Amino acid sequence: MQQQKSVYLVLDMQNDLVHEDGPSGPGPLGKQVRERELILRTAAAIAKARKAEILVGFVRVGFSAGYPECPAASPVFGPARENGILKLGAWGTEIHPSLEQKEGDLQVTKNRVSPFYSTNLEAQLRAQNVSRIYCSGVSTQAVVQATVRDAHDRDYQIIVLEDCCAAHDLVEHQNSMRSLARFCITTSSEAVVFENPL
Repeated sequence: MQQQKSVYLVLDMQNDLVHEDGPSGPGPLGKQVRERELILRTAAAIAKARKAEILVGFVRVGFSAGYPECPAASPVFGPARENGILKLGAWGTEIHPSLEQKEGDLQVTKNRVSPFYSTNLEAQLRAQNVSRIYCSGVSTQAVVQATVRDAHDRDYQIIVLEDCCAAHDLVEHQNSMRSLARFCITTSSEAVVFENPL
């Protein structure tokens, strides 16, 4: 029987959202990313996961040229087209350069909040026999919440690295984490023990 595996999913840690020179840099999300030292903590968590020989995956949100997948009526994604952000193949949808990617890492591109919606994420997880998901990223109230809830309903065990997540303000982050408490285990990048399920 094939061994069950774990993966650490790094969620939406792309330049448009977390780089200090990106469009979110001067705003409230950028401020939270810096204050919570998200890049440094996430890089350390990735290194820790690799040392434990745990799969690492990167999720990004982006749209093709002309934004054909972008829902114009969405308050989340509608402004992307008019502001020229979240374009696939551009600097903005590249993962932050401080977060090391390697050949063999899972790569997921999504057009909606959840990384499970209309993507190849679940096919990759099943091919790798993954049953436990560690995750973190931005923003807590969007992709983190969606990942936890969708993973829970697909019978994955899910563990969130709270100090590697951020929202547009600390209260919103804290409220999001409280609402997720019933669906996941919460830990920190220092306390987490990356391991495959027994």
